[in-house]
Amino acid sequence: MRLYLSLPLLLLAGPASAQPPRQQSPAPRDVLAAVGSGNTDAALAQAIAEAGAHPLGTLANPVRVAGPEGERAYLARLRCSDGRAPTIGTRSAAGVGAYGSLVDAYALDCGPAAPGKVSLVMDRYHEENQEARAPAGFRIGR
Repeated sequence: MRLYLSLPLLLLAGPASAQPPRQQSPAPRDVLAAVGSGNTDAALAQAIAEAGAHPLGTLANPVRVAGPEGERAYLARLRCSDGRAPTIGTRSAAGVGAYGSLVDAYALDCGPAAPGKVSLVMDRYHEENQEARAPAGFRIGR
């Protein structure tokens, strides 16, 4: 009987420890609202056309690939001007790309061959795309 009397008191007492308030992201609200919202086919086609005015592999025109596997496959096909594969350095978050999704940047190094040391931006949220073009200074191998 004691247990039944103390249970309502526990429920009225509330949680033992209050949680701290959530911190707000430093990103602008309109950017956060756009992340993950997706695109219609027409909006994506327009974004691709607009991105084409910028160099491939930049924040304004990221390489579109299908997931992390697509990133690895694309990097494995890249060749420097001397025909060798670039040294692939660290991957880092690069922010929101031209298509409204979070993008990654890879540090690539071709040594003395062109294009030298570059940062290549990739957007992994394009499941139906396998990029066939190479960024400036690179070519696509097998």
